[in-house]
Amino acid sequence: MSEPRQVNQAYQSQLRRNWWLKHGYYQRYMLREATVLPLLFFCGCLLTGLYSLQHSEQSWLNWLAFMATPWVIGLNLLTFFASLFHAKTFFELFPRVLPILPAPLMIAGQWLGTLSVTLLLALLLGGVL
Repeated sequence: MSEPRQVNQAYQSQLRRNWWLKHGYYQRYMLREATVLPLLFFCGCLLTGLYSLQHSEQSWLNWLAFMATPWVIGLNLLTFFASLFHAKTFFELFPRVLPILPAPLMIAGQWLGTLSVTLLLALLLGGVL
């Protein structure tokens, strides 16, 4: 029986923790990926609100009071801007993946679709605007 072959491990790629700080492209990538953190907070708030709405009236009122606190409003504003940044980067990348129309036309169409859905939801939910 022969001995197992030894693999030469002379080269091992070193990826340091701060690899993404070395180039602006990587920094923007990491910022885009970090937009999920405020979104997780928003989803948690939404699920808690739905649970409190089902649970009791007092629970719902407590949730409304919590949502009206300045730091929660600030985090929700951060979530809103993080979502806009994420949408912007996604809309700019989409024409590269599916180049069926000129990029500016596709990007404008996506923003128009986003605005249309937002306005439609605002109208359906009681004319918030």
